[in-house]
Amino acid sequence: MTMPEATPEPGRPLVLRGGTVLTMDASSTVLDDADVLVVDDRIAAVGPRLEVPDGTQEIDARGGIVMPGMIDSHRHMWQTAMRGYGADWTLTQYFVWYYLEHGRKFRPEDIAAGNRLAAIESLDAGVTTTVDWSHGLSSLQHGEAAVDALRSVPGRFVLAYGNIQAGPWEWTADPGIRALLERLRDDADDRMGVQIAFDVTGDPAFPEKAAFEVARDLGIPVTTHAGVWGATNDDGIRLMHENDFMRPETVYVHASTLTRDSYQRIAATGGSISVATESECSAGQGHAPTEQVLQYGIPVSLSVDTSVWWSGDMFSAMRSTLNADRMAQHMDAHLKGDTITHLRLRAQHVVEWATRGGAHAIGRDDDLGSLEPGKKADVVLIRNDASPVSFPMLNPYGHVAFQAQRGDVHTVIVDGRVVKHDGTLVGIDLAPVRREIESTIDYLRSELGEETWQQGMFPEMPDAEASILDNPYQYTDYKDEGKRAGGEERVLGR
Repeated sequence: MTMPEATPEPGRPLVLRGGTVLTMDASSTVLDDADVLVVDDRIAAVGPRLEVPDGTQEIDARGGIVMPGMIDSHRHMWQTAMRGYGADWTLTQYFVWYYLEHGRKFRPEDIAAGNRLAAIESLDAGVTTTVDWSHGLSSLQHGEAAVDALRSVPGRFVLAYGNIQAGPWEWTADPGIRALLERLRDDADDRMGVQIAFDVTGDPAFPEKAAFEVARDLGIPVTTHAGVWGATNDDGIRLMHENDFMRPETVYVHASTLTRDSYQRIAATGGSISVATESECSAGQGHAPTEQVLQYGIPVSLSVDTSVWWSGDMFSAMRSTLNADRMAQHMDAHLKGDTITHLRLRAQHVVEWATRGGAHAIGRDDDLGSLEPGKKADVVLIRNDASPVSFPMLNPYGHVAFQAQRGDVHTVIVDGRVVKHDGTLVGIDLAPVRREIESTIDYLRSELGEETWQQGMFPEMPDAEASILDNPYQYTDYKDEGKRAGGEERVLGR
């Protein structure tokens, strides 16, 4: 029986010895049988057989892969409280449940419960930085609860503040919310960043302009769901561009159903695209734009979107992205009677997108996303001696993208602190987190009633007479609170 490894003590230098090191630097350097030295919160050295300070603790990385912490650029963390509930949803059913009906029932403590669980889940899977695309913040109290929950977990996070129950021109004008955004912007804690999250519907009146102006005045980046089939389109991109709101720091999530004109605008203004391929394949936002980002040279990151449907680890994101792109490439050829002999998207690409790409998306190129001396010590060791899948390890990029999974994450280091070691989270008690989630579930089931709860989780099979919403993806209010999906609605602020 293999004895558990002792957890390194905080405050002392740490070296990971003898692993295959994916530095993810600009040259894509891969080092065999190499070490990574961590001193305080920084990477002090990378290379073979490093000399280390006296008292340095050692982690055996032989047979494993040492890589930068992964970065998820778009996750609705509050929805993790309902993990797997929407496994059989369409995008319309998701919109109706969260945007139009039951999502408005979430209390601040429910937002906190989902955020805390999602934050812990991220660390467990080697995701050291997660953007909380937090569009369930229907009050300032909800926003404060989201922040407090993230701060309670020793990861690195970006709160992307949003509210799907109101137009962004409304909530960005709230002095309390602006004060919270300013506080997050000005805090010296580099483990908590801030973005503003809202979408552009393409309305010619461009009501979102006021929210963009707030973001510009505060100096806070905007992240937006763009190119979502039937919801956001080229008109939104055009309006952003014509009003000079497409900035290098802007993140376009999905960007699946845009035209050449929009991709060129994104490329020309230096923005980046967050690809969430499991979401795009399953929910129908459109095909993941992997061909387009390569064609137009657009920076790209990966994201998991929401655990109400899909897995919360970047291994799944990398794998699904490769599979979707290759399927599209093969099918395009087959329709022409041709055969693909060389693939355009490689395993190295998606590992880069999960690390360096994520760092670029959140404006942290200088200190995250690669293993280089002087950068922040966000490090992941993939090693599982008990698994027959751990060997042989011939192509390290291919191993990460196609072979590894959450259970193979041996060690996770954030800001120089070991938060997972020998496959076990360090200093995190799941029992109170479980109780918190159970309380949220009990509350929601009680509020909805058992019949509605079950109908939401197991939608009826479609029939020929089923009605389809023209565009459920709007900031909506109801003239008659008794009316729901397919009923009378108006767009706020019009």
